[in-house]
Amino acid sequence: MRYFLDPFGCVKNQVDAETMMAHLDGAGWAVAEDPGGADLIIVNSCGFIESAKRESINAVLGWRKRYPEKKILLAGCLSRRYGAELAESLNEADVLFGGADLSGITGAANRAVTGREPEVQGSGLPSAASGRPDYTLPPPGGGSGVSAPAAIAGRRPLLSLPGSAYVKISEGCDNRCTFCAIPLIRGPLVSRPVPEILAECRELLRRGIREINLIGQDTGSYGMDRRGAEGGRESALPDLLQALSALDGRFWVRLLYIHPDNFPLPILDILALDGRFLPYFDIPFQHGSAKILTAMNRRGDAETCLGLIDRIRERLPAAVIRSTFMTGFPGETEEDFAALLDFQDRARFDWLGCFAWSREDGTPAWSMKGRVPRKTALERKRVVEERQIPITEKNMDRFVGKEYDVLVEERIGVE
Repeated sequence: MRYFLDPFGCVKNQVDAETMMAHLDGAGWAVAEDPGGADLIIVNSCGFIESAKRESINAVLGWRKRYPEKKILLAGCLSRRYGAELAESLNEADVLFGGADLSGITGAANRAVTGREPEVQGSGLPSAASGRPDYTLPPPGGGSGVSAPAAIAGRRPLLSLPGSAYVKISEGCDNRCTFCAIPLIRGPLVSRPVPEILAECRELLRRGIREINLIGQDTGSYGMDRRGAEGGRESALPDLLQALSALDGRFWVRLLYIHPDNFPLPILDILALDGRFLPYFDIPFQHGSAKILTAMNRRGDAETCLGLIDRIRERLPAAVIRSTFMTGFPGETEEDFAALLDFQDRARFDWLGCFAWSREDGTPAWSMKGRVPRKTALERKRVVEERQIPITEKNMDRFVGKEYDVLVEERIGVE
């Protein structure tokens, strides 16, 4: 049997898709390069915000219209979050699969091609009490141990560009930002053991990977779930980076998604000592108004955030900092928006993304008063984006005339 995968969604979903592909390949399925040659089309969905939900559903509808005779399986976050509802309303999908245990994809795929009735498989959330989600693949012939399944996970098919791979170090989130549906979809924070992550990275390096991107909903929280029982919630990210620093070879490591409230300052010294750790920081500050940050269930204010930025740049002068802002959060006044713009001007981010607030059911912000008109939120988003262009251009001037090692991922327009 052959399957075609539509790898929709963020890089976290991408790793899930790669793991599902590995399970299917191990069960005798083969990848079809073209959907026309597949017995099954798998849509790996996203359910994070309203626009992503619509795109995921439209993908299923589009594939059904184009290939009415094919079997379609809807996997991923959307199935996990709305499995029961979609089983009743989305008849275009033969099977829904949203399980934390990604090995269940083989059973879901087999059910889809048998032509039996639509069914939701594996829609339960992972939990710290019931065990960690499935990040790895079982070793051939069974067996146990930490390094064996992690090494096999390192041999999973990669959907990233050549030379680069994403390694998920944790799943879920405990931050509980009032606008965010991640805890509803992926559950509480569950961190992988350091030896398991190391084994996967070693395998990826053996395959020729030169850039390892460490990802999680919040990489700064890594290990807090494991250390909580021992007293105190201290990040184990420095321990992980120290372990990675002991690996031999020419490669680099990039950290993504560090919540500013959980930024582990000891990592700055580690990055300063090992040039293979890129001084790149992806920190979603979200806003500059203390009132809005409090409503988002975040600590601090603009001065606190600027203090963190200053410490990073003082310790690592070559640091590149990317952030994200959100406009239109309930209660955001013109004064709050002015505070956001002032924070943007003072922070001087190298890169900045901006999103208008999406009202997500099940989140505390869903029922908050003071909703901002969508048109106003989008206009504020436009202002932020246009204001960032000259800031980024000026920041990029510091790279002119310098030489850097680069990773060539693809050639465009070169014969």
